[in-house]
Amino acid sequence: MSWSQILSVVVFVGAYVLIATERVHRVAAALGGAALMLALRLTDGETAYHSAEAGVDWNVVFLLLGMMIIVGVIKQTGLFEFLAIAAAKRARGRPFAVLALFVVITATASAALDNVTTVLLIAPVTFLVCDRLGLDAIPYLIAEVMASNIGGTATLIGDPPNIIIASRAGLSFNDFLVHLAPFIVVLMVVFVLVCRWLFRDAFRYDEDRVAEVMRLSEREAIRDRTLLWQSLAVLALVLAGFVLHTTLHLEPSVIALLGAGLLVLISKVTTEDAIADVEWETLVFFMGLFVMVGALVKTGVIGAISENLAAAVGGEPLLAVMVLLVGSALLSAVVDNIPYVATMSPIVGDLAGGQGPHGEPLWWALALGADLGGNATAVGASANVVVLGLAARNGTPISFWKFTRYGLVVATLSVLLAAPYLWLRYFVLA
Repeated sequence: MSWSQILSVVVFVGAYVLIATERVHRVAAALGGAALMLALRLTDGETAYHSAEAGVDWNVVFLLLGMMIIVGVIKQTGLFEFLAIAAAKRARGRPFAVLALFVVITATASAALDNVTTVLLIAPVTFLVCDRLGLDAIPYLIAEVMASNIGGTATLIGDPPNIIIASRAGLSFNDFLVHLAPFIVVLMVVFVLVCRWLFRDAFRYDEDRVAEVMRLSEREAIRDRTLLWQSLAVLALVLAGFVLHTTLHLEPSVIALLGAGLLVLISKVTTEDAIADVEWETLVFFMGLFVMVGALVKTGVIGAISENLAAAVGGEPLLAVMVLLVGSALLSAVVDNIPYVATMSPIVGDLAGGQGPHGEPLWWALALGADLGGNATAVGASANVVVLGLAARNGTPISFWKFTRYGLVVATLSVLLAAPYLWLRYFVLA
């Protein structure tokens, strides 16, 4: 390894340790790491601000900003209180039924939208339901964000790495549905059952609280019906834009910002109120994290790991699939999966081209590893970071290790199930 590669790894690991141990605030650790990467010339301003492969992913930042504004406006209508009461009553206040309901809704929505947008919409409802029922919101939030990462794996638009893979491999929306969606459905069933054991201490039943919730009228929760209809109309347009973004030739971030601007324009909400719920700390944390990971890309660390991985599997198709699945899961647990997939996809393309009929499974191994591996740690996926920011703002902070303790179990189980799926479907039953 060169000195620049060694330095970039040292800085990244140092910042990661600070984030994991929570010795300093995660934003300070990310910004400090980014500053060191720039000061040591391991990356530069041009790369950090403008490079699509090794810079800040502004599409993620502005997608979050736009959706945070929209969610902040919707919050003022009372819709989240309405949904919270309705969901609690539908589940009859039973804690596990509430969790299972939210997990299924989150996974389904993440497949149709994207996982970050989904958790931004579901988290406020979760806080309110848990508050009404006297439940600890943390297990519910962790389960939901993991469900969003699992559900988003099923479609081309559910997780950003899938878009990169589809573009590089020439795969269609239907290809993802045919090859990944069936496995994700099975994985979600397993995940719901695992949640019953994983979060077993969170399912305490308070009959008095439940009786109180069952007496509530969800319709009375709506505070501003005019703003509600305006918000729902704009949200519907934004969601339609997400589904059709490839046809419209607009990035999801542009659609989110257009929707936020339109909603603020047509409603009577002030600019101050519209941006009051924006998680600025989360956005800044992402920027610092992107700069640090970008330095690893620029100095060739991620590329070297990927090339060594490709060289190790040689001409063994099944071995290549399994190593790619496990390796992608491990790397995506500690670095953002977007630059990882962007770096790895050309190498997978070369590998796939030399494997004949066994080439396509490499792409599905890359997608499953990168998407599902993000559940392993608190910084493994964008949705994880967003939920941690929302939880801290709500007064129920989730520590790095609390999330990771559950995440490692779910990510490991997901990979252990994905491996036989890939083997059976593409090497035994093909």
